Amino acid sequence: MTALQRMHVSKGPDPQSRLRQTLLTRHTGRHDQFRRAVLARFGNVLSEFEKANFEAIGLTHDELNRQANLFMNALDEAFVLAEKNITRRDKNPLFYNLREAFVRRDAKGITTEVRYAFQSFMVRHRFSKALEENQKRLLNFRFPQEWFPATRELQRTVHVHVGPTNSGKTYNAIQALKKAKSGVYAGPLRLLAAEVYTRFTAEGIPCALITGEELKIPKDTDNYFTSSTVEMIPLNGRFDVAVIDEIQMLGDPDRGNGWTMAFLGVQAKEVHVCGEERAVGLVQALCAGVGDKCVIHRYERLSPLETMKDSLENDFGKLQKGDAVVAFSRKELHALKKAIEEKTGRRCAIIYGSLPPEVRIQQAALFNDPYNDYDFVVASDAIGMGLNLEIRRVILDSTFKYDGSQERPLTFPEIKQIGGRAGRYRTASRPGEDAVESRPSSGYVTTMEKVDLKSVFKAFSRPVNDLETAYIAPPPGIVERFASYYPPTTPLSFILMRIKSAAALGPRYQLSITSELLEIADLVQHLNLSIYDRMTLGYMPVKLNAAESRDTVVALARVIAENSKGDLLDIPEIPIEYLDFKIEDVLGGKAAHNHLNKLEILHIALNQYIWLSYRYTGMFRDTDAALHVRSLVEEKLIQLLDRLDFTEQSFISSRQLRRGRAAAREAHLQILAGEEEVDENGNRPEATPTESEASMEQQQVETVDSVSQETDPSRDHDERVGGGLREWATK
Repeated sequence: MTALQRMHVSKGPDPQSRLRQTLLTRHTGRHDQFRRAVLARFGNVLSEFEKANFEAIGLTHDELNRQANLFMNALDEAFVLAEKNITRRDKNPLFYNLREAFVRRDAKGITTEVRYAFQSFMVRHRFSKALEENQKRLLNFRFPQEWFPATRELQRTVHVHVGPTNSGKTYNAIQALKKAKSGVYAGPLRLLAAEVYTRFTAEGIPCALITGEELKIPKDTDNYFTSSTVEMIPLNGRFDVAVIDEIQMLGDPDRGNGWTMAFLGVQAKEVHVCGEERAVGLVQALCAGVGDKCVIHRYERLSPLETMKDSLENDFGKLQKGDAVVAFSRKELHALKKAIEEKTGRRCAIIYGSLPPEVRIQQAALFNDPYNDYDFVVASDAIGMGLNLEIRRVILDSTFKYDGSQERPLTFPEIKQIGGRAGRYRTASRPGEDAVESRPSSGYVTTMEKVDLKSVFKAFSRPVNDLETAYIAPPPGIVERFASYYPPTTPLSFILMRIKSAAALGPRYQLSITSELLEIADLVQHLNLSIYDRMTLGYMPVKLNAAESRDTVVALARVIAENSKGDLLDIPEIPIEYLDFKIEDVLGGKAAHNHLNKLEILHIALNQYIWLSYRYTGMFRDTDAALHVRSLVEEKLIQLLDRLDFTEQSFISSRQLRRGRAAAREAHLQILAGEEEVDENGNRPEATPTESEASMEQQQVETVDSVSQETDPSRDHDERVGGGLREWATK
């Protein structure tokens, strides 16, 4: 009998004591460190339940301990199976779900999954077989195309434009759109939707712009085209032609549902989708499933592309006219712009998604114009999604990025898409001008530091796996019906996780329940909101890292719950006072960084207000005022970013820090998967066993401390969300 199996026999009456003893005892086995991390997070979750007044609802402390010990036994069994290489979802679902949660959301994902698993464990015997069968029928998501009956009445022709970056695939799709009598373009970014809108408008083609935070409708005509972000594509009207850009996003766990719904639901005679070759098989399968005709158009690059043998070695003096330096945060981009201009004596344009549209257009035109002194551009990875820039060479400042939840390496498809923007044909430098083709010029891709070149070489030399599945999300109506099986106070986050685990899916689909949706659901659980309102809030653009941001979400949700007037100045959690400082009084240093953080918090809050104003027009009525204040914030942000102090060493240190964090995370994944090698798509860079052991050991110290000190920062709102579930579980 192994040490892990002997531990499984233990059923002590005090689960916290058992947890502490387990965490202080080492066992052999490749998954032992992950098991210890899971148990540590379970200790935090158990502390949440212990703090609640269970006796008032009929659950004794002894019964909670009994359930906790039984759940720990289930965890032990899952890890015993994992040590025997039994890790598939159908054979070992508890381990599989915990591993997937860690891969997606790091330690925070473990906490969410453990909390849900324990809640589910406690209610496992509460339904009759008849009710379980009813739930299964409700959660039959095998044919999501049936959610769009009006679209299924059409015989659509789907044109699939695929090829590498800079091959003209999107250009040809847009040309088909222009020739139609009516149509819609749906892109991945506000940046691209605004670019198409600007181009059509400049050419005298009436066009509307619809994004989550912007709405522009042409005046004096009812006959116009529409340019939108994918999530905002109109699905209730009919068009001659629809263009859906970056179709490979069907397979994105966070945003894929938007592409799947747009593709299955848009009512157009012709649907043109543009993207990568790896999406072809999936699109063909989806077309076959709905009876659409599918035509494939393949394109080759319009210019050759080379990966350089040498990096810039952090020397801005090696920059050449037409270079684009790509970084992944607003702060880094402004720092790079300032450093490049100081080192080279030449001008540098700057482009990223949250810049006002007019500024983006101006900056792109400055860079594209060969007759001025704007020789360089620093840009976010948005350039990989088709932004119209005349780039000769792409230089990656780093091959790591923070994706909203964790520091991670760029995937091979991301590197290929960003790097592929180098060597573009000459196109119109100003809206309204005709595109002018010139001889194709070679494009080049390199990095700032030599250590990152290895990832670039691998990305361009290895094939990328085809997409197998498209993501879908449960419709709010089905969520509402499923929730009716539970008490009204049952947390929506629990309902959603139950749906995720119980839904029946077709072989070409996966279910997406985003971490942001779960977090917002928990934040507003205590408010009197409908399921529909909770789901709507869950898709609001958020960054919940700061306490002020969480307070803003709750304040906005309270306006909806109370059906009150959400005038901008009457919501103190939107900190407009953060604008009250003079730029000339900020000399740099810590004060500048503090003001920057405050302005970014205010900017997010205003975006949320504007986003809600288009969905709850009778409540959030100050849209124009919010747009005006947001423009003031953006203007001040740009001025402030130019005053921040940066040194060449700070760039190097920042890259090293990101690389270290990402390497630590990938080391965790290697231990978890028992792997020694990099996978084909480059998602797990190499790390030595020593690095892997050390990085996981560091997390283990943190998780053991969190159990003993009970300092889970998410606990404040987590304690509010379990009452209804606990009450129902003990009936």
